[in-house]
Amino acid sequence: MLAQHLRNAISRIPAPLPSTRNEAQVRTAVRVRSAICWAALLMVMGLLIAAQPVAAQSNPPCAGLSATANVNWRQFHSDPCHTGYNRNELLLSPANVGNLSLDWTFGTADMVDSSLAVVDGVVYLGSDDYNVYALNAVTGALLWKYTTQGAVSSSPAVVNSVVYVGSDDGNVYALNAATGALLWQFTTQGSVPSSPTVANGVVYVGSYDGNVYALKASTGALLWGYGTAGYIEASPAVANGLVYIASADNNVYALNSNTGALLWRYTTGSYAFSSPAVVGGLVYVGSDDYNLYALDASTGAPLWKYTTGSYIDSSPAVANGVVYVGSWDTNLYALNASTGALLWKYKTGGLIDSSPGVANGVVYAASWDNNVYALNASTGAFLWEYTLSSDIESSPAVADGVVYVGSANTNVYAFHLPTH
Repeated sequence: MLAQHLRNAISRIPAPLPSTRNEAQVRTAVRVRSAICWAALLMVMGLLIAAQPVAAQSNPPCAGLSATANVNWRQFHSDPCHTGYNRNELLLSPANVGNLSLDWTFGTADMVDSSLAVVDGVVYLGSDDYNVYALNAVTGALLWKYTTQGAVSSSPAVVNSVVYVGSDDGNVYALNAATGALLWQFTTQGSVPSSPTVANGVVYVGSYDGNVYALKASTGALLWGYGTAGYIEASPAVANGLVYIASADNNVYALNSNTGALLWRYTTGSYAFSSPAVVGGLVYVGSDDYNLYALDASTGAPLWKYTTGSYIDSSPAVANGVVYVGSWDTNLYALNASTGALLWKYKTGGLIDSSPGVANGVVYAASWDNNVYALNASTGAFLWEYTLSSDIESSPAVADGVVYVGSANTNVYAFHLPTH
């Protein structure tokens, strides 16, 4: 209980209204509160140290994507539905992932909170040094960088040779994927840590000004905006003609993707920084009330919730009938996607803020204990880990037999098999 009181007292201090808030300062304060909180928890609690097979089911492909799509990881959590699942990654498996080794690193001038996109042999990422980077996926060599006026914790989305990304300078940028040249920018009234989601020629993104925006992907023209009562860090999920977004006003929203009209709203017990995932007619989303929720995608009706021991800022991944999510209680959880029953959990040595990724029977997760993990997706059995020199908020991306992740020590890492 003492640890909970410390965590509650230090973290999530309500932010001022968007019109008076300095967004960059708020984001910095959140990071500082997080670090203080975690140190307090370690002093009070110390470092805390079931396997059950899962019947295989197939995820239906995210709407608008072919089941035979290539192995690219195009945007945050892989696809517009935010499944976090690369169904076509076949090089890495439970049998060989233990042989992963460091291939290359690339250093930026500040933290890499952004998750990475990997498309056609190029890695795209943002950094708190204000830059968007494009790197050769094989060598890690810099291809180009584009400088914004703020930190870039937003994860790039790369569709039709265009890179879409937000910045704490309040803009959403569209860049030529081959050259980094600016194509257009759209200005919001707050910082944009939200990761753009691109579907059907539209860019959907949230802002600290409390709005969800729909922009024409080719021009950046505003199609519609929807205002919530809180700032938005989460990334919108898009599925079956609807946009799903979580807000710091404690609500999860479902909006018409063409008009922005509200279809339903579900209120959780606290802030919702987790990005929703949509699979099989259900919406999965975490909250700072310690719960992971499964909601009916059409009505918002709650179907089940699972309570962890702390905040869930991690965005859930869904693959083969299982939901994977991390918690600030240091555990990675695997839950039955239909019932919410616990299948297994794996304890790390630090809080889990980033979002897991799944491919070919392996779930990849990163923890504030500085480790990247590979676990058996069915049993939770340990398969591999690599220790970085700092904590990790960036979410692993898995594409073409390589695992990519960024870290707070300013580096981007690529891991591959020795024979790849």
